[in-house]
Amino acid sequence: MNSNKTFLIAEVGSTHDGSFGNAVRAVDAAAQTGVDAVKYQTHIAEAETLANAPMPPYFKGEPRMEYFKRTGFSIEQWISLAAHCGELGVEFMSSPFSIAAVELLEQVGMKRYKIPSGEVTNLPMLDVIGQTGKPVLLSSGMSSWSEIDAAVNTLRNHHEDITVLQCTSSYPCEAEDVGLNVMAEMRERYELPVGLSDHTKSIFAPIAAATLGAAAIEKHFTLSKWMYGSDAWNSLEPTELKLMVDGVREVERMMSVQVDKNDASKFADMKQIFEKSLVAARDIPAGTVLNRTYLAEKKPGTGISAARLDEVIGRKVRADIPADSLLSLEQLEPSS
Repeated sequence: MNSNKTFLIAEVGSTHDGSFGNAVRAVDAAAQTGVDAVKYQTHIAEAETLANAPMPPYFKGEPRMEYFKRTGFSIEQWISLAAHCGELGVEFMSSPFSIAAVELLEQVGMKRYKIPSGEVTNLPMLDVIGQTGKPVLLSSGMSSWSEIDAAVNTLRNHHEDITVLQCTSSYPCEAEDVGLNVMAEMRERYELPVGLSDHTKSIFAPIAAATLGAAAIEKHFTLSKWMYGSDAWNSLEPTELKLMVDGVREVERMMSVQVDKNDASKFADMKQIFEKSLVAARDIPAGTVLNRTYLAEKKPGTGISAARLDEVIGRKVRADIPADSLLSLEQLEPSS
């Protein structure tokens, strides 16, 4: 992962609602926003859930088993979707929710794995993912420190290419629950790259995370918030995602250069235009000892800087100085 560039993931998830055409179109739309990867979710119903498992509180549309079966793709479709991502220059990703899904995605040719928050404690699956040797992004939305510790240690048994993502499993997540502070705690605790998997409804948390040095940011994405399913209403549409990507890239530019406030060379012309010089507030006869009543501060900044007022007061002028004219050091006697 490029340490100087935040890895941006458009999380389509299952907002395609089982339509392979919508899944393809999501790649088309996401690729135009400038994201680095487009991510889905690979659910193999029988390997993942019992038939009577409850739906999440934010989506009661249909039984979980039926939903996963209806919205799943064949391996041929996954391979085709991955190929389409490659054609458009974005990385294909999909979160597995079972060891069977990991095995399927290995056949598809996944480059890196994103472990969703609900699978952090599924250490057997994490061990299988670790054995692939591929980079891993580990979400943390509903896990305690001890659970994240166990997940990181399981993966570290195989390699160190791990990015830990702060996440809050609320849909939507309110601003006060984002937990940007946790990113710094994760970085210190694990000495690994960190990032954000964001569930807010706006673009601001990702931009803030980029400012704090996020190595990766994941954001839910949909073709339309009006699409059916569990995530569409809490996702960004294409124009919003483009604004987020542009914002993060702008932050990267801001953070990439250390500005030296002592180097004002580029402002030399501007300083002459906007800063103030000392000028004669009224006619000043030769021999006058200057006091405050004789002096004013006006543009341009091409004469004696107004900042040097105290150096000028008390000095005698060599010749007459007309009102409203710039003072110069040559017009003044040396200070005593």
